[in-house]
Amino acid sequence: MEIEHFFICPYCWQEISVVLDLTIDEQSYVEDCEVCCRPITLRYTAEDDELIEFDAMAIDE
Repeated sequence: MEIEHFFICPYCWQEISVVLDLTIDEQSYVEDCEVCCRPITLRYTAEDDELIEFDAMAIDE
C-alpha cells in the first residue's frame, strides 16, 4: 500500500510530499527537496500497512 506523506523540509521549511510504500517495514533513503533541491535523508517505519514513524533530516554538508 502506498500513501502520500507531507512533511516540512529541514532546509527551506516548505511543506513537501513523498509517496511511501508501507509494505516495506523499514526504509531509509535520500531524496532532494522539490522546492530548494537540497538532499534530505528520509527514514520511516511501517507496521500492518500503517506509518509508525517518519523522520526527514538535513544532511550535514
